[in-house]
Amino acid sequence: MGVLFMEKIKIITDSTLDLPAELIREKNIEVLPLLINFGEESYLDGVEITTKEMIDKINATGVLPTTAQVTPNRFEETFKKYLDEGYKIVALTLSSDMSGTYQSACIAKDMLESDDIVVIDSRNVTSGLGLLVLKACQFRDKGLGIKEIEEEILKAIPKVKSSLNFESLENLVRGGRLSKTAGTIGSVLGLRLILEVKDGKMSVKDKVRGSKKALKKLISDFESVDVDFDSPIVLLELLNEDVYEGLKIYFQEKNINYIDAKVGCTVGIHSGIKPCGIFFFEK
Repeated sequence: MGVLFMEKIKIITDSTLDLPAELIREKNIEVLPLLINFGEESYLDGVEITTKEMIDKINATGVLPTTAQVTPNRFEETFKKYLDEGYKIVALTLSSDMSGTYQSACIAKDMLESDDIVVIDSRNVTSGLGLLVLKACQFRDKGLGIKEIEEEILKAIPKVKSSLNFESLENLVRGGRLSKTAGTIGSVLGLRLILEVKDGKMSVKDKVRGSKKALKKLISDFESVDVDFDSPIVLLELLNEDVYEGLKIYFQEKNINYIDAKVGCTVGIHSGIKPCGIFFFEK
């Protein structure tokens, strides 16, 4: 028996993955931040500005910041650094329908003309991307090569499911992440829209009145799927108490392990006020 040779693999992603910082460190994931722009001032998402600081700034200035993709140069620098250290690279980005970040990573790969990089469009965002990144880490730790990881991730993408509750959809519409008509439905008083990430985009799957019904709907969505409990489940929120607390209690009563995550800056800008939701895999 020869010595089993494991490729040195670096998993690289962007700051929309919305996973806890300690988990990102523990799994050795390299995160490239998107930019948060307030007029002329730019901040690296999660590095130079936290979600709380961003919300305070929005409230103080009344300005909704914009986001900018990770540039090809940033990807090229990072790819080159790891290639020079003898790594092969798996890069996973948020959905190409939501940002030019995937395109940037592809351009960087072409610039380097390297076969030691695979770039995957996750067709997801926020913790949906996060779940796929964790899957990629699992496959890396099992000793799979980059092409095999790519194959497995492409199989896993359609299995990522989500159910998300938004109190206001104004930002999603303003940011061009959701159509106007879908957004208008939500502005009717007290209506909560239940969204999911579907085919690489945000889409409305239901509307309910008030937070109790929203909580019920999120739980019934979760229960209606043949959930893969061997894969991670993420509970995600931002300043959301009612629905979030309800989901926490539900998971605890059912003894379901979950990752407790907060919405990052990029996602927070587009998700608006107090989002809360669940991301998971179906079998």
